[in-house]
Amino acid sequence: QVQLVESGGGLVQAGGSLRLSCAASGRTSITTTMGWFRQAPGKEREFVAAISRSFSGTAYADSVKGRFTISRDNPKNTVYLEMNSLKPEDTDVYYCAGRSGYRTSSNVLEYEYWGQGTQVTVSS
Repeated sequence: QVQLVESGGGLVQAGGSLRLSCAASGRTSITTTMGWFRQAPGKEREFVAAISRSFSGTAYADSVKGRFTISRDNPKNTVYLEMNSLKPEDTDVYYCAGRSGYRTSSNVLEYEYWGQGTQVTVSS
């Protein structure tokens, strides 16, 4: 089993920045790909970004390209999401996720492990 714990959410003004962290524990070696998703009340969970372990390949949703950066520190078993130029529409609960495959999938169903989420609120 793998446990994921997010931190770093909060309230920020439009144009500001936040950095989310996701600390993994347990059998972390099996989470070869890590991702970030977000979800608003009443909406489906949507892909934000993903990163593979071995080759550091990354993938981003079009809505965040050029503004968000995903990275990982394997010795620390931590994944980060640097969010810049934040917009009110980025307001959501952000979830960290892990999967055992190497592909940087955007499909929520392919991720086996999930954190509890952290709230990000961007004010206009």
